[in-house]
Amino acid sequence: MILAVDTGNTNIVLGGIEEAKAAFICRISTDTDKTEDEYAVQIKTMIELNGFSREDFTGGIISSVVPQLTEILKIAVQKVTGYDPLVVGPGIKTGLNIKIDNPAQLGSDLAVGAVAAIALYPKPLMVIDMGTATTICVVDQNGCYRGGIIAPGVKVSMESLTRNAAQLQSIGLYPPKKAIGTNTADCMRSGLVFGNAAMIDGLIDRMSEEIEGTPTIIATGGLSKAIVPYCRHDIILNDELLLIGLQIIYNKNR
Repeated sequence: MILAVDTGNTNIVLGGIEEAKAAFICRISTDTDKTEDEYAVQIKTMIELNGFSREDFTGGIISSVVPQLTEILKIAVQKVTGYDPLVVGPGIKTGLNIKIDNPAQLGSDLAVGAVAAIALYPKPLMVIDMGTATTICVVDQNGCYRGGIIAPGVKVSMESLTRNAAQLQSIGLYPPKKAIGTNTADCMRSGLVFGNAAMIDGLIDRMSEEIEGTPTIIATGGLSKAIVPYCRHDIILNDELLLIGLQIIYNKNR
């Protein structure tokens, strides 16, 4: 089993992955002020809470969109597992044929998600990742990464709204009972949940017009479960997608 670490701007997702299956998945908050020792303690604690130990791991791999944490997490993973982890980036084989203006600009999280989706699902495909940002990437019927979109994430939108509108307070992302809200909280929930679902549906429609074939649509990320059920397209939810992608890349480079 390998320890896969997907580092996002809000959360760090940890997983014990073996044969394209997750033995466990957990999340810790992303904090650029923490040291490698503090992260090592957190990672070790999460592993042990899920019933595993150092001896269960044979390696590790990290994907990070937070550059200032990459080396810190690399040291932390080495301390916990005893192995120097791979880091997705320059020099790492992904097998992904990237057809965008500047392939070097492609975020490691987008590359990892596309690698997993190509391995698991029919092409063409779209991968929706809902975290700090909402992203949708497109892989064509030949397996080439063609590009995508980046939009503000659900929580980013809510925080911006409550910060800039004096009479609006933060709310929980509970599913609204109907689109037409009859109080402030329900109006906000409808706007956030149904609004983001409608955005995703609309973007899928527009992007589908620019590719050949009917795409398989996969969603992942911490907020996907709150929004995707209200989309009108057939979307597959896969919480393990990026961790599986990390294992595939690990195996290509082992």
